[in-house]
Amino acid sequence: MQTSTLQDLDIAVVGAGYGGAAAAKALTLLGANVQVYEQATRIREVGAGIGLRPPTLELFRAWGIFDDMAAVSSPSDYFEILDATGGRIMIEEWPGINDYALPNKTRLIHRGDFIETFLKVLPAERVHLGHKMETITDHGDKATVRFANGVEVTADLVIGADGIRSLVRQQLFADREPVYSGEHAYRIVIPADDAYGLVVDDNLRMYLDDKGTKVYFLPLRHRNQLSYDITALSEDASWSPEITKEQLVELMGGFDQRLVDITRNLDMSRLNCRAVFDIDPVDVWHSDAVTLLGDAAHAMLHHQGQGANQAIQDAGGLADALREADSVREALALFQEKRKPVTDELQRISRQSWDAEKVDDVFPGQKPATVGVKP
Repeated sequence: MQTSTLQDLDIAVVGAGYGGAAAAKALTLLGANVQVYEQATRIREVGAGIGLRPPTLELFRAWGIFDDMAAVSSPSDYFEILDATGGRIMIEEWPGINDYALPNKTRLIHRGDFIETFLKVLPAERVHLGHKMETITDHGDKATVRFANGVEVTADLVIGADGIRSLVRQQLFADREPVYSGEHAYRIVIPADDAYGLVVDDNLRMYLDDKGTKVYFLPLRHRNQLSYDITALSEDASWSPEITKEQLVELMGGFDQRLVDITRNLDMSRLNCRAVFDIDPVDVWHSDAVTLLGDAAHAMLHHQGQGANQAIQDAGGLADALREADSVREALALFQEKRKPVTDELQRISRQSWDAEKVDDVFPGQKPATVGVKP
């Protein structure tokens, strides 16, 4: 689309998570009038650590925010998969580091820092908190969103970046219910000094036992913290399950004693307990004036750490499509055509979870303990 046409576009983004914030930045750079509507009344430091992959970081360079993100994250060279006692199953350099003009190491960041940094680089008057969506009406060439506070917004393009339980998806595209994975995730951020000396560098480690329990160990050394995640099998599909300290420690039976001790000393009042869900692939993401993006379109399990990255890459793909196409309608079709095959495959792979027997399915040709990257 021509620059003058893009500058005349009114775009409403529903949701200010990873995908919504990234879309707002990418589309604002096109010159469009982008407004973001978030149901939370304030942006809080919630969640845990994530890894921002090289393709994501290249987008940040293009958007002029790489330095902002680098200031609140740590560069990581590789990730490691270990058995419960710390024996190496495999070690892998983050793919894509050297695929660009400048090296892009994966960067480990806290979710709160990520969202806060994105919102800081957006004009404050474009971010509207306390706007919980109730309905969306698609008029063909425009769409109208009504919020619980009585506000109505009509835009040339509405982006549903409202997460796994997306109302935009449910009302316009697919009444796709979240699918329970059979796992719970127990997440917390703790001081690195409480990790019994296990925080030694800026690399992600995942420990696996033979009962399906996984420990994701993600240092945030720029904060002197550790993002600590225990993911375990459970038949309880309630959205926010409960667990006692004793039950959590019991899950860690057979793990390295230092991991057991970390778990035994956790402040349970700060532990985030969630059942793990994704959604089945959605056939159609868009109409002529509305599109889904991020988890609303393709929520995936966290085992590959791709959820946030794919939401951000959606934002880049949508901006590219709007530049390339002659209309919003054509751009949304192009956006889905290019992005959906990628996210469908990552949804499939993420459902494989992790264990020692499946490493070669996720990293073809790389048998356990054969990848020669030096720690």
